Amino acid sequence: MSPTTDTPGTTAARDLAAIALDARERTLEIVSDLDDRQMMGPQLRIVNPPLWELGHVAWFQELWNLRFVGEHDLRPSLLENADSLYNSSEVEHDTRWTLPLISRQETFDYMRRVIDGVLAKLDREPSSADAAYFLRYATFHEDMHVEAFTYTRQTHGLKAPPVALLDPSALDGQPSGPLDGDVEIPGRELALGATRDAPFVFDNEKWAHPVEVDSFAIARAPVTNAQFLAFVEDGGYARRELWSEEGWDWRTEERAEHPVYWLPGGEWRRRHFDRIEPLEPHAPVVHVCRHEAEAYCRFAGRRLPSEAEWELAASGEPGDLAAKRRYPWGDEAPARAHANLDFRVMDTVDVAAFPGGDSAFGCRQMIGNVWEHCADPFGPYPGFERDPYEDYSEPWFDAGYGTLRGGSWAARGRMLRSTWRNFALPHRRDLFAGFRTCAA
Repeated sequence: MSPTTDTPGTTAARDLAAIALDARERTLEIVSDLDDRQMMGPQLRIVNPPLWELGHVAWFQELWNLRFVGEHDLRPSLLENADSLYNSSEVEHDTRWTLPLISRQETFDYMRRVIDGVLAKLDREPSSADAAYFLRYATFHEDMHVEAFTYTRQTHGLKAPPVALLDPSALDGQPSGPLDGDVEIPGRELALGATRDAPFVFDNEKWAHPVEVDSFAIARAPVTNAQFLAFVEDGGYARRELWSEEGWDWRTEERAEHPVYWLPGGEWRRRHFDRIEPLEPHAPVVHVCRHEAEAYCRFAGRRLPSEAEWELAASGEPGDLAAKRRYPWGDEAPARAHANLDFRVMDTVDVAAFPGGDSAFGCRQMIGNVWEHCADPFGPYPGFERDPYEDYSEPWFDAGYGTLRGGSWAARGRMLRSTWRNFALPHRRDLFAGFRTCAA
């Protein structure tokens, strides 16, 4: 099990209950305006039917907070046939549209019964470290699905989700425009990964281990729409020499000529949920896959950073070779001035915004705005220790997935940190993902 350094106690238990309730409120809020047809949606390989996904969120929370006794030992579910409906490890993706799912209201009832049971258990056992660990695990899992619900809405061209966290004033006083140039980062030995005194980590962050990083130069900000447009307008999608063999095969099959939601015309525009908007030149390019990022890098004479380079740029201290920050700006939990997170703006913002979140080396927006592709395939760290949820990371190691770091505007700040690892197949364009580059 991942370590939990805090024994909850009554005050901490209240905090845990608060984040669980907040996650559930966001989940219900983000689907609150969907009709029954939209709750299923068209069958696509990159998304789930929202009605199934809601049940899965409740099932996962119940499994680890109420049913799990020990390895291979589970209490019965509150819902008959819950495992056969919602166990994502067993239920094939393409069958999720044809399962005998319970109704919308029955799904909401199941979600309510589960969270009520979780909160009652937390009230009975406020000092249980195991209970705290599994509550965080289920909450962060739900946070991930809230982001997934959001890019499902984008994929289907639905309205932007109705989220109470929306706060356009978060940009008041923030700089706008580009943020050009690189920062030079001296080489050193980096302890890549999470340390054992962290309050909570996922298994793919285990454990910090020494990695030699050569000196490198990395962009202060992610690649912008204007920069990527130069690649598009120079015929980058048609230039075979810029693409890997796998990337060219993907581009050919998809007939891709530009990022997926861009719309050519007199002036380039983009689809953002159900609206057509001008292409903001200084916002980071988003909804680009690993293949597109690599092709751009060859066009620009640049390269993607390795995970070690990215983590060093995000968390290192110039004057202390052994020090690492939990977040780019320090050890303080993400706040409004640090990053574009938590649905406050419901979109990307210019790469110059949020200087309060700069890393010690001067890199901006390394958490928030867009996930960032790294060069590494997704694999285990030395000494990998699997969590009780054995299918979170291990099945995807060395299976063609790439790594992403940071977090997007739709990610919850409470679950992110500089060691957090996301992963995706190299053709995925539905994620809120972009990239920054290094000097070649």
